[in-house]
Amino acid sequence: MKAYVFPGQGSQYPGMGKELYNRSLLAKELFESANEILGFRITDLMFGGTEEDLRQTRVTQPAIFLHSTILVTVLGSSFKPDMVAGHSLGEFSALVANKTLSFSDGLILVSKRAHAMQKACDIIPSSMAAIIGIDDSIVEEICFSTKEIVVPANYNSPGQIVISGSSEGISKAIELLKEKGAKRALKLAVGGAFHSPLMEPARLELEQAINNTTFNKPECPIYQNVTAKSNSDPDIIKANLVSQLTSPVKWTQTVTNMIADGASLFVEAGPGCVLQGLIRKINPAILTEAATY
Repeated sequence: MKAYVFPGQGSQYPGMGKELYNRSLLAKELFESANEILGFRITDLMFGGTEEDLRQTRVTQPAIFLHSTILVTVLGSSFKPDMVAGHSLGEFSALVANKTLSFSDGLILVSKRAHAMQKACDIIPSSMAAIIGIDDSIVEEICFSTKEIVVPANYNSPGQIVISGSSEGISKAIELLKEKGAKRALKLAVGGAFHSPLMEPARLELEQAINNTTFNKPECPIYQNVTAKSNSDPDIIKANLVSQLTSPVKWTQTVTNMIADGASLFVEAGPGCVLQGLIRKINPAILTEAATY
């Protein structure tokens, strides 16, 4: 069985999507439609902007979403997923890919999500950190014993967790985890504490937008970040999507469950190859490849 997976923030790069725009008339039409929906020419920033331009949350999230969803759209009848999943932001791309959301509705939600998250980031100094080479249980123990807000945010692969929380809490947790034997504990260059309780204002804002959007019966199951389980019920998909902003991304558990349910090939659709690397760490025997047009 073939699983398509969709990347999240961090996979962007200057020039992303330009070749797709130039090679496919359908892709060009969709990119131009996105410029109109967003109210600014995001294609100018994607194709000709700097790394710094693409780090702006209002740009990063829709840019990655557009690269992923337009790629699978132009694949046409050759795009036949048996199941889909997305890492954080990538879950919105996955929901367009399996026809739960329309392209325009998905883009509008991603844009609203990006703006809501940026506003939440501005409320309190916060950050994230990658923790490598230490058991998940020790990371969880340190997070939950820290007086500041610090939580596991991304279970990326065995021995690789990203934590999220207040700036002070992250600094303290890094110090404690190094003492406990973490090979690496590195603060990330992000603007806030994604997938933590500090995203609650963004969750409330996104919830309203999601509840006002039509969610269709998907053409194939999606494995969602919050539960790591297969789902095809639009109402449950909505609820999980809302919860995602303040809950950890259970990527290790998601990939493990997809393999258990029959996935033998994972195809990454979107910029970069981050997810392929994580999947190979989760299960070295599984085949991975990039979606190409």
